Parts: sequence; structure tokens; C-alpha cells
Amino acid sequence: MRFEFKNTVLFFLILLFSFGCAAKKKNTSTPIYNDTKIVETDSKDKVLKTGAENYTTYLPLLKNKRVGIVTNPTGIVENNKHIVDFLLEKQINLLKIYAPEHGFRGIADAGELIKDGKDSKTNLPIISLYGNNKKPKPEQLADIDVMLFDIQDVGARFYTYISTLHYVMEACAENNIELIVLDRPNPNGTIVDGPVLEKEFTSFVGMHPIPVLHGMTIGEYAKMINGEKWLTNGIQCKLTVIPCTNYKREMPYSLPVKPSPNLPNDQAINLYASLCFFEGTNVSVGRGTEKQFQIYGSPFLTNFNFSFTPISNFGAKEPMHKDVVCIGEDLTKIKKVTQLELKWLIKAYADTSDKSVFFNDFFTKLAGTKKLQEQIVNGVSEKEIRKSWEDGLIAFKQMRKQYLIY
Repeated sequence: MRFEFKNTVLFFLILLFSFGCAAKKKNTSTPIYNDTKIVETDSKDKVLKTGAENYTTYLPLLKNKRVGIVTNPTGIVENNKHIVDFLLEKQINLLKIYAPEHGFRGIADAGELIKDGKDSKTNLPIISLYGNNKKPKPEQLADIDVMLFDIQDVGARFYTYISTLHYVMEACAENNIELIVLDRPNPNGTIVDGPVLEKEFTSFVGMHPIPVLHGMTIGEYAKMINGEKWLTNGIQCKLTVIPCTNYKREMPYSLPVKPSPNLPNDQAINLYASLCFFEGTNVSVGRGTEKQFQIYGSPFLTNFNFSFTPISNFGAKEPMHKDVVCIGEDLTKIKKVTQLELKWLIKAYADTSDKSVFFNDFFTKLAGTKKLQEQIVNGVSEKEIRKSWEDGLIAFKQMRKQYLIY
């Protein structure tokens, strides 16, 4: 009886010690999230590191595997070294590069056809995931064991990198390929705003029932796609997210590399979601200038003091209103916006000379609903428009909670 008692006490002491060690370890580490488990990775310093920079965590997952990667110029590790070059230096068996809109080197215009080819530096084959081949085909994945995804997002529903993420997840699920997402901060991560997309308006610039600004990192968003079973037939991919360490959503984050040709700086990235609505109108957002998504204007506006003339340039070979003087507004001196702004869109519509040609068919795809255009045409105030988003935003924020990492 005494022997049994001693053994019982010893058992509980060992259990208590083990629990204490585990708790201590948990306080100095950052989890890797996937759909089945949480793995720990050490994080002893206080420096912000992206998922790509937490390479001691994911390199062992790639050992003796045939690897593909979805990336572009934003896929950098440390000292501005590209993730592709880094993986090859680490002798990872990297076989293929899969490129989103704007291409692997990021030099193509928005909407420009991207062709398959080879990377001139590494000689690796590049497969375009834009145009008619948005989703990798089985034969394009036949020799891949694991897929990496490393692209900087900006937190807007119509920024197509999250649409590419959807199709890559779907292809990986269908072909039994593990997907590892290397997470990066969202420069607009504190903003959740805008109308929630209605299902009938699904397109490549809006694939899921989320608001215009979703306030999630791309790793969190991947978890949401899987968790909400948004892939075809509700399938789910084997997903692992390598998180950022020492990152908080409220932290300002300046992107080291511009995420696409026409988002040249922090201000353009901050204003992008608000000004992108103009892409569904006859108003230019500054493509063909050096102030893309920091100005707006058109030949059909009159009551403004600012003007510019779009020309052919890097990222916009044939910009809207090319070589034509546009009247509008310069926003380069405004402070950072903390919500989806409608005032510039409403002001431009009120001032345009021919309102019947102000909107085009693309506007509804960007808005994800017909209601926004109808509200503006009918003179509904910005306050009332924003009020009409409330129920959708409340429901989305509630759903979003379960997928947040930071």
C-alpha cells in the first residue's frame, strides 16, 4: 500500500514538472499553424521576422522533398536576398517557380498576359498562374511533393494574390501536395471595412464573402479558406503556416519591396483599396505617372485645382487617358487613412460632366455588390452607405476571430 502511494506521488511530481517545462517553453516560442497540430519554433530575440526569415523552422520540412514555390519579387529573406536564391543556396531541391499576376520578376502591367518560361538567373522553369492558367494543372504539379507560398499581400479583397492562393490551395488539395505558407505582415492589417462580397459577384478580383479590407495576413487568410471550406466541393488542403515572430497587427510595417508595379510606396498601399474603385469608372488613379494610387482625375472633371497627364511608363504601357490632361485631386499630402474612404469617389461622381458613362461593368466586380453603385447614383450619403455595411462586417469579424494568429 505504501509502495503504491509513493509511486502515485512520484507520477504526479513527474507530470507537474513536465507541465511546467512545457509552459516555460511556450512563453519563448511562436507556433506554426496547420489544420492538425501546432508545432513550436524558438524566438529568443524581439526583432520582427517574416515567415520566410524563420527558415530554421521550415527548411527541415523541405529536406529530401521535391519543392515548388509560388512567389514574386516580394519573396525576400534577409539582406534583400530572394527566397528562390536562398533555397538553392541551402541545397533545397527546388524544381519550379509559379508566378502570379505581374510575373515572377514583377514587371508586367496589371492584367497583362504572363507567359511560361525560364528564370534567366537560376534557369528554373516558370509557370504562369495568371490569364487562362490561374490554377496549376495536375501535369504542372506531377513532380512536386511540397509547395511553398511566399508573396506579400496588402489586405484588399481585389488584390489578386489571395485569389492565386485560393487556386494553389485547391490544386494542392486535389493532388495531395502539402502547402507551406510563409507569412508576412499586412500593411493594412488593422482595417476591416467595406461591403461584404455577394456570391453572385464572385470573380478573380473577389472570390470569397469578405469585405474589401479584411485585416488578415496571408497566412491567416489561408487558414480561413481551409476552415470555411471555400475550395471546390469543400475540400481542404494540407496546410502549414510559418508565422511571423514578434509581430503585432497594430505595428506599422513598411514594405521593403513594392508588391506590384503600381504600388510604389507606403501611401499608395494605404490608399489602394479606397482608390481602386476608380478602376471601375472613367477616372484615372494615376497609372502612367509617378504617383499611382496617390492621385485621381479624368478629362470629364472640372471643379478641381490639380491636373496630370498619364503617359506610357513602367507598369502602364497603355494607361487610361494616355497623353490626355486629367483634372482631379492630389492626395500625396494626406495622412494615413484608417478606413475604406468613399468621399473621393462620391465627389468625382458628383462633379463628372456625363454621369451616364462614369461607371463601367468592372465596378460591380470590385464592389462585390450592385448596391454601392446604386447608392452613389441615388445620392445616398457616405454615412448611410457605411451603415449598410454594418451587419455584414459584424458577422465577418466574428467568423474571422477563429483564424487570427496575431
